[in-house]
Amino acid sequence: MPEKPLPPMTYKEAGVDIDAGDALVERIKPLAASTLRAECLGGLGGFGGLFQLAAHRYREPVLVAGTDGVGTKLKLAIELDRHDTIGIDLVAMCVNDIVVCGAEPLFFLDYFATARLDPVHGESVVRGIAEGCRQAGAALIGGETAEMPGMYAAGDYDLAGFAVGVVEKDRIIDGSAVGPGDLLVGLASSGLHSNGFSLVRRVIERSATPLAEPFGNATLGETLLEPTRIYVKAVRALLESAAIHGIAHITGGGLPGNVVRILGEGCRAVIDAESWDLPPLFQWIADKGNITADEMARTFNCGIGMVVAVPPAQLETALAVLDAAGEHAFAIGRVEAGERGVEIVCGP
Repeated sequence: MPEKPLPPMTYKEAGVDIDAGDALVERIKPLAASTLRAECLGGLGGFGGLFQLAAHRYREPVLVAGTDGVGTKLKLAIELDRHDTIGIDLVAMCVNDIVVCGAEPLFFLDYFATARLDPVHGESVVRGIAEGCRQAGAALIGGETAEMPGMYAAGDYDLAGFAVGVVEKDRIIDGSAVGPGDLLVGLASSGLHSNGFSLVRRVIERSATPLAEPFGNATLGETLLEPTRIYVKAVRALLESAAIHGIAHITGGGLPGNVVRILGEGCRAVIDAESWDLPPLFQWIADKGNITADEMARTFNCGIGMVVAVPPAQLETALAVLDAAGEHAFAIGRVEAGERGVEIVCGP
């Protein structure tokens, strides 16, 4: 007897729902629209995002690009079913990187990949991305949503972002002006930001601490998910008001691994760990995980999300501008002549 024909196959049965993807695009169009700048051309849904650089505003414009993700902080967001702030983290990790070059963020694109697309869940993620873009003054001009069954476990997803900014060529901040005598100003972080979560998750697992455990005025889980602070507006105000020699975004590698990136040969940064209070969350991690001070310093920001190098005469101006911009900033160290590197000391 002839074999019975197999039923026709569809993409949806294979795990990819085109209708769900279209529904998500419709849900996020208003979110993207809320971030648009005058230079944006067209709307969301085209093959590429269009942005017209206002060339008349610049003499020698240089584009600055940055890309990043949020690491395994996503695992906690998924476990807690809290997806509305992780997008802020995504934007922050990208725009904080490019603003330290002196750039104004112009636009942002995201990549959202998941095993099975849920339009409501996806909208929550993009809502956070749009909020981050508004805080940074950048337009969300496009992105990609990928539904990939078999690539991710059920409920899992991944995020990546890409930001582009612009800076005048003669105003690029690259650390080349940093020299002995400069003072270091620390801008307080809003928590862990988006680094060190693989270690944090191990600490939680080994200590058997529930994420619902009270921590301060919130739970431990809520405290860990505090969004990364976006420093764009404060730093740009600072650049307009004071002579800035270098800026470091404190991400993976902590203070030692990032401040060194703005030091030239013959320059040594000395940071006084007693010049600010270690936030309770970092102390909790250190205590629960029995983590040494050196390991904490090279894994986490330890309460400092950004470091700015200024000449001594500019210190008070810098602190006043940052305070007016809503940042908690304080002098944390100095630059000396010596072998290139970062030393963290206790006391002046």
